[in-house]
Amino acid sequence: MRLISPHGGRLIDRFVSGKEAEALEAKAPGLPRITLNSRETADLEMISVGAMSPLEGFMVRADYEGVVERMHLARGAAWTIPITLNAPAELAGGIQEGTEIALYDERGQFLAVMEVEDKFRPDKMREAEMVLRTTDDAHPGVQYLKGTGEVYLGGPIKVVHKPGHEDFTDFRLDPKETRVLFKARGWETITAFQTRNPIHRAHEYIQKCALEIVQGLLIHPLMGATKADDIPGDVRMACYKALLDNYYPKDRVALSIFPAAMRYAGPREAIFHALVRKNYGCTHLIVGRDHAGVGKYYGTYDAHHIFAEFDRDELDITPMFFDHSFFCKRCGNMATIKTCPHPSEDRVFLSGTKVREMLSRGEDLPVEFTRPEVAEVLMRAASK
Repeated sequence: MRLISPHGGRLIDRFVSGKEAEALEAKAPGLPRITLNSRETADLEMISVGAMSPLEGFMVRADYEGVVERMHLARGAAWTIPITLNAPAELAGGIQEGTEIALYDERGQFLAVMEVEDKFRPDKMREAEMVLRTTDDAHPGVQYLKGTGEVYLGGPIKVVHKPGHEDFTDFRLDPKETRVLFKARGWETITAFQTRNPIHRAHEYIQKCALEIVQGLLIHPLMGATKADDIPGDVRMACYKALLDNYYPKDRVALSIFPAAMRYAGPREAIFHALVRKNYGCTHLIVGRDHAGVGKYYGTYDAHHIFAEFDRDELDITPMFFDHSFFCKRCGNMATIKTCPHPSEDRVFLSGTKVREMLSRGEDLPVEFTRPEVAEVLMRAASK
């Protein structure tokens, strides 16, 4: 069997070992030091393991501008999200192009050395306008851009230490590992499900519809940086396990952590999620209502429409578009507007705000919205 090729044709590996790693470790204390924030640390991890193939480091100006303006890297590959390393102007002023810098995480752990090929000042509001489709300060992505350094540093990285994680260690599979898993299970067609929330009945419905078409489902919850009011990762993982233990065929589904940081970039992020899931070995991606959205910045199905802006061959992963799904009391089952003729008053849908309000009052969530095992996990967490 043959799995789908990584984006760009080759799975990138930026780890070094042996004498080269020892030499970089010894050199690092004498190099200019950059401390990565949580997003940059997540990006470094994903670059290093090949999840962001064909990227080999943080973007230089040509790639950055190509992505912002044309949704393509300088050499032509489709890419929609800038992957950048920021630095304050006073720190960047002492860093010369052609030199090396040492990269550390926020805990002070040395991670990598980067060759600085490019140093430039971006137009961050242009980046926000094009990538996030808004310059509104209330958007979390705009807040991030305004809160980071004025200069971007770009160049290839050599990673000595992978960013450490103490949680969910059994569920952190790199692209090489998911590809081994898929081969071992005999899956050639695999759909990924991107989520930063617990899985409720509407999600379960579209996942199982997808499983009627493909051989395997990768539930791939994002566990990098998210908004402060998103449900914590440990609670979400408990919800996923409860569902998989009780409602899914064990030989058709895999659960693994997606270490990316959330951008809340809506349509652009949907393409990004598709490309990186291809690197993990997935042939399909489920794209539902308001994929990667936040607030009211994006149309309900903008994340569907953006796929039409690319040739299918250049993405080489198949989106599986699903309309908004719900439980219809008159139909007596899950449905979408494509299959259900009944009015909205017959449909059970709870917003995230409504769910949080019910949990805070100790009220049971309806079985039409979520499975009892998931409701129990959420209520137990809300009561702490």
